[in-house]
Amino acid sequence: MSTGQKPRRWIQALLLAGVVVLMVAGYGNHWLSVSGTSAPPNQREALPDFQFPSWKGGQWRLSAHRGQVVLLNFWATWCPPCREETPGLVKLSEQYGSKGLAVVGIDMDENPKQVVPSFLHQYGIPYAILLPSPGSRLTESVESLPTSLLVDQRGRIVRSYVGAVDEGVFARDVEQLLRETEGEENLQKGVRRNA
Repeated sequence: MSTGQKPRRWIQALLLAGVVVLMVAGYGNHWLSVSGTSAPPNQREALPDFQFPSWKGGQWRLSAHRGQVVLLNFWATWCPPCREETPGLVKLSEQYGSKGLAVVGIDMDENPKQVVPSFLHQYGIPYAILLPSPGSRLTESVESLPTSLLVDQRGRIVRSYVGAVDEGVFARDVEQLLRETEGEENLQKGVRRNA
């Protein structure tokens, strides 16, 4: 082996190690089921209203879903953790859709018309898929995929999740919000009866 090849291989090995470190640092957290703490009702921050085109046509607007729990999932077809998480989101939509949950996928692909149809078919996605406007404030605030936001019936952020989240974690949080709403409704009925 010539002396010129040793430095070249050494540089190649360093570059490869650097790429691996960047991949682990940049993508490693996507494989974790990380959820933030749930905000109590009196400390929840309102999510500004937004409207995006829906894959099926028309516009989807957050404020049109007041009274429902909304799970916003930011994803892309090229994202392995997004693919890992999708079957659980499909189950959640099917299990809780009639009980007051709206699961909504916000696609972050650059060319959605080319890549989204096969993804939707492969996973049998029944929930709304939105195609955000380039440079929207909402999508610009997302730093990694998948990211999900759980929004209460008043349009306030209850919890944010970064990385692929197990369906059971989502289900627990959704059920808690749905019970919270039932409690508020029962309290209001009691107040009306006593008035």
